[in-house]
Amino acid sequence: MQISSVFDSGNIECVSADNPADIRLNIRKDNGSDFYQWFYFRLTGARGIPVTLTIENAGKSAYPAGWKDYQAVVSSDRESWERAATRYENGQLIIEHTPLADAVWFAYFAPYTMTRHDELIAACQHSETAKLDVIGRTLDGRDLDRLVIGEPGEGKKTIWVIARQHPGESMAEWAAEGFLSRLLDDADPVAIDLLSKAVFHVVPNMNPDGSYRGHLRTNAKGVNLNREWDKASPENSPEVHAVLAEMKKTGVDLFLDMHGDEDLPYNFIAGAEGVPGFTEQDGQLLNAYKDALARLNPDFQTEHGYPVDAPGSADLSIATHWMAKAFSCLAMTLEMPFKDNANRPDPQFGWSPERCVKLGASQLDAMREVFDRL
Repeated sequence: MQISSVFDSGNIECVSADNPADIRLNIRKDNGSDFYQWFYFRLTGARGIPVTLTIENAGKSAYPAGWKDYQAVVSSDRESWERAATRYENGQLIIEHTPLADAVWFAYFAPYTMTRHDELIAACQHSETAKLDVIGRTLDGRDLDRLVIGEPGEGKKTIWVIARQHPGESMAEWAAEGFLSRLLDDADPVAIDLLSKAVFHVVPNMNPDGSYRGHLRTNAKGVNLNREWDKASPENSPEVHAVLAEMKKTGVDLFLDMHGDEDLPYNFIAGAEGVPGFTEQDGQLLNAYKDALARLNPDFQTEHGYPVDAPGSADLSIATHWMAKAFSCLAMTLEMPFKDNANRPDPQFGWSPERCVKLGASQLDAMREVFDRL
């Protein structure tokens, strides 16, 4: 048997793989930081053999509470990802599976590799309504891609959507794919209507370096991009620095930042209630968006989420908070689970790429519902 992870988005360290009933593994830390939780690796040579894989350092990961009720994903074709029997005991994550192929891949969530990112960009740029530009370069020298969708015009609003500041939250780019696919569908009436009134700026992957390196939360230097919005610099966070430079040129009327949450088994939105100057009218607009999304997509809910910040106490280094303060716009963070969606569970697939895509597409419906109030 062989364990490998030297590929796009891969992450694991093999301690031992001599005994299929006792394969021992560790997750590698993000470069330059102590964050780790994302894993993605290939097991070969165990077709038809029951295997037990133990991630020994799971208990010291970034969010150990996230392992409760969690199940890893497994695939033999890297297209369909099913949940594998998984349990968390004594600080160790234990995965049990019988491979039905010579090679199988295990991951924290269905990966969205940089190869797939490139394929997404290539497909989107062929739309007559989309323009691709590179607005910056990462510390590893990768392109930071932005898609501008729609034609500027008098009175048009500006909407920014970003995803995957935290590279291990691959569900965010799955959702961005769904959002883009629908927005670029020239037969979709909601997309057509929105594009008659707004221009969209979409950065489907804010952290290409971390994505390729198999990081959980940081860029190539170990910097958490979602704590850089009040102090972004070319030296530490060129990704955020580049996006902010473009936002200052365009202005922002609505901002959506797509993420994943390790612990909560729900889809929810976190707003900017704690930002200084947040008004009752701002709260009504935020709630209108959330209520519309919950009505339009049953995978979304409004009961469970993060505690609301006290007035004036928001951390302005976080994207949603900084955007609300800097642009006085509707600013939101969409969170999706690594686990199953507790309100609509699927024992075979859990919360899946396919459902991420659908939830991403549903953002257009919610945007249209509140558009006239922006």
